[in-house]
Amino acid sequence: MRRTLYLKLLTGYVAFGILAFLTITTFTTRETYRYLREQEADNLYREAKTIASSYAASYYQSTMTLSDVHSHLAAMDAYLDAPIWIVSPQGKILIDSRKEPGESFDQIEPFDIASFGTRYYQIGTFFDTLSVDSLTVYAPIIIRYRVMGYVLIHMPLTEVVHYGDGFLNIAYKSLAIIFLCAFVVLLLFTWTVYLPLRRITAAADEYSSGNFDARIDLHSNDEIGYVAASLNYMAAELNTLEEDQRKFVANISHDFRSPLTSIKGYIEAIMDGTIPPELQERYLNIILVETERLNKLTASMLELNKYGSHGTMLDVSNFDINNIIKMTVQSFEGTCTQKKISFALILTGQQLYVAADMSKIQQVLYNLVDNAIKFSHADSTITIETTERNDKVFVSIKDTGIGIPKDSLKKIWERFYKTDASRGKDKKGTGLGLSIVKEIIQAHNENINVISTEGVGTEFIFTLPLERV
Repeated sequence: MRRTLYLKLLTGYVAFGILAFLTITTFTTRETYRYLREQEADNLYREAKTIASSYAASYYQSTMTLSDVHSHLAAMDAYLDAPIWIVSPQGKILIDSRKEPGESFDQIEPFDIASFGTRYYQIGTFFDTLSVDSLTVYAPIIIRYRVMGYVLIHMPLTEVVHYGDGFLNIAYKSLAIIFLCAFVVLLLFTWTVYLPLRRITAAADEYSSGNFDARIDLHSNDEIGYVAASLNYMAAELNTLEEDQRKFVANISHDFRSPLTSIKGYIEAIMDGTIPPELQERYLNIILVETERLNKLTASMLELNKYGSHGTMLDVSNFDINNIIKMTVQSFEGTCTQKKISFALILTGQQLYVAADMSKIQQVLYNLVDNAIKFSHADSTITIETTERNDKVFVSIKDTGIGIPKDSLKKIWERFYKTDASRGKDKKGTGLGLSIVKEIIQAHNENINVISTEGVGTEFIFTLPLERV
């Protein structure tokens, strides 16, 4: 068995892990650092504006001494862990939070505030004045609508990276937990889906090789359990069907072989002179009887072949079932006279119309009455009764003959089946009559049942729908 399904699952699981890891190392990392830079830039910009509008403005308006401004900036530097500069519009550093007031400061060359573009921050060494890449934020110092200088705050990017690494560590841990959960799901899928599917596949291989005795040992109350139960049922039915086919072939071989053997034997005896000419007519009549038996068997098989899985076409019409019963009984007058068998007709009303295929129902009645006569004792009565109930007509054919053994009641509908009693009594039967009867009744979507007690008699009851208005 090819294990492609599980290989696909494992491949998908590994691919999921790799893609998730690559997503975090590329997209998530980039977006995290970008988000943190923007957040830090916003925070620093607010601080820079506060310094520009308060301490720096006071310095330019001479309301606060250089020493006081520097003290405040140094305090802010300690809080933000970022150097703070106040520079002139030309780029001269006037105050540095990390240098004492009065020290000489460098001129930033070339200083151009337009290098910030439309943003209030930039990333880099700020015109090569810083030793490490930093996030530099500026805010203008405006007094009486004039830009007197700028407040610059430089946050080293190592701080941003540090925060970003903390977030990414959480993301990697979350990915590991998700990957572990996915592995648990994979194990559950293996136990609840893949392994049962392997059992089902193995059983299907056995069925395809003709071994219908194999069973799938699954008892879950889900779709897979339903499939397993359905396959077990199918295998049992196929096994029964295979056994029925063997019986069918054995029965038909037996029923064809017996008359063919007789015909062959008698013809050879006539041809080689074993049977004298004065007796040949007698044995030719026997050959004719056997030939008619074969013809009847073939006709019955062809009749049964009409009732396949697709059903048969019915010529449904309204007709008087009581009249059909009377006509069928009359056709057996000669046979009944010989065996001294009489009929008791208990029919509902003068006329009782049903909706069915008249010729098919005639065949049903003929087969059932013929069976009743064959297995009835001499000087007995066969009762035929019609009853109307719940928009149905119930037809009963009851005899007081030898009956059917209890263990044979469910088998009498099988093709070629004959009870041991019928094999001794019915030498000319084909074993197909009742099969044809049941197929015809089922083709009408009606039911037929049998009630029988061995040594007492048998009663067949079938239903037909009342006439259509």
